[in-house]
Amino acid sequence: MRRRAVLSLLALVLAGPAPAQTSALERLTQRDDLFGFEAVGRLDVAQAGYCTAVLIAPDLVLTAAHCVMDRAGRRYATELRFRAGLRDGAAVAERGVLRTVVHPDYDIRARSTVTRVRHDVALVVLDRAIPAAVAAPFKVAAPSGPRAEVSVVSYALGRDDALSRQAVCHMQGMVEALFAFDCEVSFGSSGAPVFENGGRRGRIVSLISSGYRDDGQAVAFGPELPALVGRLKRQLASGEGVFPAEGFDARHLSVGDGNRGVFGEGNGTGAKFVRP
Repeated sequence: MRRRAVLSLLALVLAGPAPAQTSALERLTQRDDLFGFEAVGRLDVAQAGYCTAVLIAPDLVLTAAHCVMDRAGRRYATELRFRAGLRDGAAVAERGVLRTVVHPDYDIRARSTVTRVRHDVALVVLDRAIPAAVAAPFKVAAPSGPRAEVSVVSYALGRDDALSRQAVCHMQGMVEALFAFDCEVSFGSSGAPVFENGGRRGRIVSLISSGYRDDGQAVAFGPELPALVGRLKRQLASGEGVFPAEGFDARHLSVGDGNRGVFGEGNGTGAKFVRP
């Protein structure tokens, strides 16, 4: 994306109306605190750090693309481990990873940080489904408007032992399928789901790709998801860009959604933010 696009978005954030009140981060310490957010977990990379990730089907995890590769663009898969609802050493479920797929337009080596953010999305196929009764997957949707009230559930540097939730923050604007938020994020929050508040259960409208502070004000960025996730599901169905490719058999795949898995069943990388 052109540099002027992000400058336009920053203008919306920093020169727009006075920011609405946001809430403080709340550590989800007790099991009851975690209720409803069990599908959010920590995606660990062996010897290389961690990201935040979330189930969108029983065996399908959504995260940022830069979380599943190193800085040279070499992909991870079996080195990854998803720990759903990890809290002080205990997870509600823990799974290995079979394969990953990233958007074909994502390039971790691209000079434009904003171009990366726009396509910074990956799907992770687990080696076994996690029952919905243990961790119910979330649905991906478009936001209701450009100033939607949202919440973020994430791990981050200094709070990587348990999830923290910011129950109220806000979408500040959108330019060329890139959202800005005033949500508190830090190293390790990459891949964290951004939920639109309202309704019986939050829907994922974006994920955290990058962020920083400007004059004490939190600024985070994430992509618009529905089209990107749809493209990734089609790639999983066809085998395009799936890693590792060895042994992949698209005939055995179904496209995952909030109820069915990919297989039809009921830092190194993520701990980094770069200023656009």
